[in-house]
Formats: sequence, C-alpha cells, structure tokens
Amino acid sequence: MPGYDIKVQTLSIAGAADLRVRSLLDNDQFADAAGAASALGISSAQWPLFGQVWPSGLHLAAAMAVRPLTAGERILEIGCGLALASLVCHRRGAEVTASDIHPLAAAFLLENLRLNDLAPMRYCHGDWSEDAVASEGGAPQVQGRFDLIIGSDVLYERDDGGALAAFIEKHALPRSELLIVDPNRGNRSAFGKRMAALGFDFSEVLLSAEVGRPDYRGRLMRLVRG
Repeated sequence: MPGYDIKVQTLSIAGAADLRVRSLLDNDQFADAAGAASALGISSAQWPLFGQVWPSGLHLAAAMAVRPLTAGERILEIGCGLALASLVCHRRGAEVTASDIHPLAAAFLLENLRLNDLAPMRYCHGDWSEDAVASEGGAPQVQGRFDLIIGSDVLYERDDGGALAAFIEKHALPRSELLIVDPNRGNRSAFGKRMAALGFDFSEVLLSAEVGRPDYRGRLMRLVRG
C-alpha cells in the first residue's frame, strides 16, 4: 500500500468466529500526502490510531457477539476504526452502519469484509467534533436515528462542549440504547452526566484483562432511554 505498511492477522473474538483483519503494521505509519486527514483535524500522531487493534475494540466486538438482536433494529458504530464490532454484527445479520472520521476507514472496512467473505455493509463519515468537517468526495454523512449506538474508546478527549453527547442525541431514537467500552479514561463521568441529562439511565460492568494485556482495565457502559 502506498505510504504505509500493513499486516493481516486472525483475531479471536469471544463468542464469535475468528475474524481476518487487515490493520496498519504499527503506530509509526503515516501517509497523508493529499492532506485529507489534516483537513479533518487528524494530526500525524493520531493518524495511525484508527488502523490498530485495541483491547477495547475487542471487548466491544465480544459484547456484540452475544447481545440478543431484535428484528429491524438499526445499529450505528461510532469511531469504528477497524470496525470489529460492526463486522461481528454484520455477520450475525444485523442492520449495522459503521462510521469514523478517518479518510481510510472505509477502505480498510471494505477489505476486511472481503477477507471474511462478507457482503457489503453501510459505512458513513461520522465526525462529532464541534468544528466538524464534511468528508470531501468520500462517504456520506451519518443520517437518521438508530435503536442502538455502540463505540469503543471514544471518550479520549475532555469534550467540554458536549459534542459527542449532542451527536448521539441527534442520532439516537427516543427509545434507544448505548453501549460504550471505555478503558477507564477520566472523561467517563462527565459523559455519563451529559447522557443522564438527555434521559439515559446508566449502568456499567467491569471488564477483565485482555489476553496478552494483563494491564488492561475497562468498563462496558450501558445507557438506556425509553
């Protein structure tokens, strides 16, 4: 691939069949010659993060592997990165839309669908920042409302203006559910309070250490409204 190196690995997802996933080789990769990522506010340090397999993403995929699905339920994954949870949902037959801000997320998703012999699925540009910028000539913006919104490690910024909560409120149905895996970042409490003000009831479950990552600590946050 021009400008960056990749690897293909087989991931074990608790409760689901293994996934074959193309990812970036490491966190040193960077390729933004046309400035597409820079225009979206993605720095060189942030650029490779979408293309890594993170423990929180594996936990979210495992949660979606066993969560009961409802006929006609619409699911949106925000900040999907490599979209492991979306791939699990899609393979189970769910109506799922993956979304991310990174200009290469759609291409990696397309390849990972091919690697797992899966049919095409919907991908949208999802930017919840206060100064959100549309993707030029790329994926459509997230539209409509969803029964379930999921995400992993999306509380990485302080978000004093509540942009993420506002984005979720815009796309969550009056009766909806939110599942967020968070690796114990300090912004979890403020986010929970914002969602409570929007009518969501909050609960959480502590997550065990990831295989090979005994230092991992995280929580599965569940917020329900209606």
